[in-house]
Amino acid sequence: MAQLRALIDQQLDQLPLPGHGQTLSRWQALASVAACNLSLAKLYEGHTDALAILAELGATALAGNQTWAVWGAEPPGHQVQATPLNTVHRLDPGSPVQLSGTKAWCSGARSVDHALITAWLPGAKRCLVAVALDQPGVEVTGDGWEAVGMAASASVDVRLKNASGTLVGKPGDYLARPGFTHGGAGVAACWYGASTRIADYLLASACTSEDPHALAHLGAVDVALSSTAALLRATAARIDTRPDQGWHLEVNRSRLAAESAAQQVLRRVPRALGPGPLCKNRQLALLLADLPIFIRQSHAERDLAALGQSITEQKDTLPWKL
Repeated sequence: MAQLRALIDQQLDQLPLPGHGQTLSRWQALASVAACNLSLAKLYEGHTDALAILAELGATALAGNQTWAVWGAEPPGHQVQATPLNTVHRLDPGSPVQLSGTKAWCSGARSVDHALITAWLPGAKRCLVAVALDQPGVEVTGDGWEAVGMAASASVDVRLKNASGTLVGKPGDYLARPGFTHGGAGVAACWYGASTRIADYLLASACTSEDPHALAHLGAVDVALSSTAALLRATAARIDTRPDQGWHLEVNRSRLAAESAAQQVLRRVPRALGPGPLCKNRQLALLLADLPIFIRQSHAERDLAALGQSITEQKDTLPWKL
């Protein structure tokens, strides 16, 4: 995608790292891109997340002036195997490995130069590997994506056969680091940004109309978005205060709030506007098609159950006390 390359060339991918005092600014940048184009935001979020991961795991030197993605999904039958290439089978960061298997849900596979992928070393050790995509042994397929929404992000399958890669961090570091959780709220910022842009159309319409039903929809959307914004700000502040903590409960709550707000926007804005803007405004139509797909990156009731479990474990804290 040419737009991603343009953002990188203008150094607009050099966002503040999570937990370094400007986490909210980072999320605001993600939200701004999402408000313009969600497929671009998907690739931009993946690229900037990859840069943050490389920094957190001490591998910034690998970044270069390249476009990156992060592919961590592992549905059944899609585990990539990593085989150490040195003779003593050392697993130090920076060690070369050989990769074989099929990676699913590879967003932007046709648009990026490099990817960070999860793979499995002998002994069932999960690792993170940096892979150049322009090499023999890497096949970007057309399989795995049929949706109309988020079509430009094209999360297709990538087949690896004896492809070369480099270990990033130690086995297990990818999931164990605090930034893994922090990054989940960055995705929520994208959902939020797109939701606010869709809501802007409702606001503009309500300002020139006296329709009480449109005003009621606007009020409900405002409550949902304002509540989500407050949670995202509070979560960013906590991450900056204690970046060594995952803040799982707060991040999960923010993600679920952003998803809920997006659902409100997706339900209410079309009802308030009617068919005209939905059919004649391409950007609005694209956002309305893309956002329902993007928010399914949430795990729905599984995330709700995880939040509920986290709340029950906060025995010394009243969760809703002002």
